Amino acid sequence: MSAIRLAIKRISPKQLFMGSALLVNGGNYLYNLLLGRHLGPEAFADAALLVTLLLVLSFVGMTFQLATTKFAVLFSDETWVAFKNTMYRYALVFGVFTGILVLVFSKNLQALFNTQNHYMFMIFAVAIPLYFVMSVNRGRFQGKHDFGKLAGTYQTEMWSRLLFTFALLLLVPFEPGILIAVGIAVSFIFGLFPSDFKGVQLFSKSKLASVDLRQVWIFIGLTAGYELTQIIINNSDILLVKHYFNDKDAGLYSSLALIGRVVYFVAWMFVMLLMPTVIQKQKDGEATAPVLFKYVFFIGGLSTFIVFVCFLFPNLIITLMFGDAYLSIAHLLWKYALATSLFAVSNIFAYYFLSLNQYSPVILSGLLGFSQVALIMLYHDNLETVVHMQIIAMVILLVAQLLFFIIKNKKDSSALKKQNNLV
Repeated sequence: MSAIRLAIKRISPKQLFMGSALLVNGGNYLYNLLLGRHLGPEAFADAALLVTLLLVLSFVGMTFQLATTKFAVLFSDETWVAFKNTMYRYALVFGVFTGILVLVFSKNLQALFNTQNHYMFMIFAVAIPLYFVMSVNRGRFQGKHDFGKLAGTYQTEMWSRLLFTFALLLLVPFEPGILIAVGIAVSFIFGLFPSDFKGVQLFSKSKLASVDLRQVWIFIGLTAGYELTQIIINNSDILLVKHYFNDKDAGLYSSLALIGRVVYFVAWMFVMLLMPTVIQKQKDGEATAPVLFKYVFFIGGLSTFIVFVCFLFPNLIITLMFGDAYLSIAHLLWKYALATSLFAVSNIFAYYFLSLNQYSPVILSGLLGFSQVALIMLYHDNLETVVHMQIIAMVILLVAQLLFFIIKNKKDSSALKKQNNLV
């Protein structure tokens, strides 16, 4: 027992978070795989839509999380307290507004995405404000490097969603979409823990100084813009396939997307560690590029391995994860994994630039995100064409990010040489 305790003590908070993130990603994959097996391709289409909406919500929530993370590093004392109260207020107000919109347009969403009912959207809408409050909690933990509590919130959300959803599906004779929406809503409640709301005052009299508030709003605006591109690139394909194709094809494509996106979810884990580290190093006047190289190397190596495995064993992977009913999509697995891998690596570059207040790559990602949507809308004869359009868009995005990094580094080196010569 003493050896086990000693080993646990030697685990750093970052290592603990990475291990926890792998477990959370594994749990989320298990959740989706079990849904696919339990429901079958046609019914899985509605379930996958809800999961996609959850991913969309998570990207919007990342705006609040990353903003809180950045200024948790930069602000302290009374400024931090005023900022913290401000972020909780913004999150709650925006969450209520978004929830009301989804609630009002729930029938329109049903018609747009060809779902069995609109009640699942209504249930989802009621829970939205909780998610944004949860995102501010996570930003506090991430910025303060409290990775133990950060890991805890992801664990409570994931396990509660997995257990409650399948308990409802097995025990309650209701429409699956409604039960899945209830499971997601319950998980947001559990995701609020662990947390510490002591001292949080939504309508506190202490306000941020105008110069600080301006800095916060600029970062929130630009981060929101980038997260919008993330939503478009990472989820538009599933939504468009759900719109253009029948339920069976949409369900097959959803299973393909779920397996292929394993690279992106692992990359997300590294982004959580990348941002506070880069911001802190920039604040301390240290070099930040080595941090970028390290994470690009990790994600690039992992991506290559996953694409290679998907190319060699597509039928085996599809059969083991979803069953024989999904085998017709197996030949596209490595191609989708390739598209996702290219996006994951370019995403590391984008978050690195965002951490350093370099916003040109964010705008670039937005343009290419919309180009992906346009390509799919123009060319969607079959599912293979949809995947090919994504590969084209992601190759262009990654090349553009690399060129920006190279050009910026050359300019910075030239400026530093001139400065040294003057000295």
